[in-house]
Amino acid sequence: MTWIAIGHIDDIPVRGARCVKTPEGKIAVFRTAENEVFAIDDHCPHKGGPLSEGIVHRKAVTCPLHNWVISLENGQALGADEGAVRTIPLRNDDGRLSIFLESMLAAAE
Repeated sequence: MTWIAIGHIDDIPVRGARCVKTPEGKIAVFRTAENEVFAIDDHCPHKGGPLSEGIVHRKAVTCPLHNWVISLENGQALGADEGAVRTIPLRNDDGRLSIFLESMLAAAE
């Protein structure tokens, strides 16, 4: 597996997010109040809103456009809403963050 370094956990505010531009599009990397870190595609499955600009609560983010709540753990829309975003494998090695992207693996082959 090829992991791509994306920065340090301290680069992301608690209960906030940062974006990483990749060949697969923008990835939102979130940090919870408990210092857990998650990576998902940065677009709401409803109308494509920027999830990285949403409100982080527990292990979810609320889209800033229409208040859809998305699980950071599995990318599923919560509640009565249907839809999901892709979750991205993320590794946290003593605060150093890396993500794994399938397209980067394919490019290396």
